[in-house]
Amino acid sequence: MSSAYSFRGALTAFALIGAAALAGCADPKPEPVAPPPPPVALAPSLIEQASAYRFYMSRSSAISPAFDDGAEIASSLKTGVAYEPIQFLKGAVAYGAVAALQNEEFVAAVRTYSIDPETRNKMFADLIADPNYAASLPGAKGAAGLVIAAYGAEGKRLFETGSAVKQAAYDVQKAKWSKADVENRALRLSQAKALSATPIVGELEETARLQQAALGAGVLELSAEPAEPPYSRMVARSLAVAALAVLGEAGENRADLLTAVMVEPTSASCLNMAKLNLYQCLAVSKPHYEDVFCLGQHALMDTGQCLMKGAGLADPAKAAAVVQVAETGAASETAAVTEAKKH
Repeated sequence: MSSAYSFRGALTAFALIGAAALAGCADPKPEPVAPPPPPVALAPSLIEQASAYRFYMSRSSAISPAFDDGAEIASSLKTGVAYEPIQFLKGAVAYGAVAALQNEEFVAAVRTYSIDPETRNKMFADLIADPNYAASLPGAKGAAGLVIAAYGAEGKRLFETGSAVKQAAYDVQKAKWSKADVENRALRLSQAKALSATPIVGELEETARLQQAALGAGVLELSAEPAEPPYSRMVARSLAVAALAVLGEAGENRADLLTAVMVEPTSASCLNMAKLNLYQCLAVSKPHYEDVFCLGQHALMDTGQCLMKGAGLADPAKAAAVVQVAETGAASETAAVTEAKKH
């Protein structure tokens, strides 16, 4: 009896050992795989705003100061005034965001925060609450350098174009036709106001180029050294939009929230003041050469100056003493035009 029980016990033991061995050879349960981070998302409406901004900048910066008649002045004036300030500002910030997305270090660093949903949601909330938070993110220095190079350099180019046009207000007075009064002055002023309130549309080719650059499938021809903080509020907002895009949180479904991030109050006020000064200048100008002055100073130089300040660059009026700081009011414009008549 005892031998039989011992034999059965041995068989049972061998069976248990075999089962354990088989269990050990079974495939282990796979570890849960983390979901991939969301793709970079920048709303098509933002890309379109950036394209519209680029459309205005490329056309206005190409205005020639060599005027031969009043028709050329009128045509250039229509080009120079043709932007709506809020759309223009949003377009500049969006263009800056696309520029920031060209910095691989910045994109890679922010992407690490997008993997975990909880971390991503917290960063999204932090960026919406305070766009300046983007300046503290890894890689922000390199990205900020590209942002400043984007609309800061373009603002300087527009300012320089405006300076040349303003000088033409004096040079063109050698021609008799320039001293003739502009026809339909009231209509010219109302057209300037209408063009300043009408959103513009960028070119399809440029829109597609910016879309590809935002997604990493194309590049912008920008190069810049890393920029040290602190950054201007406009640059910080471009960085914030770029960070939100990397998080996958800057799609069309976030358009309303992004508008609040992109409209920087100081730059908006600067652009609105440029328009006000332009209207006041056109209201008191009479001969053609005075319209050239209004175009050069307020449509081009003032706008370029707003962009430069928005990028955190030195005020050109103070740094190089190129022009006097624009004053407001019809009286100041009358004084400026009177001074022009003396030359």
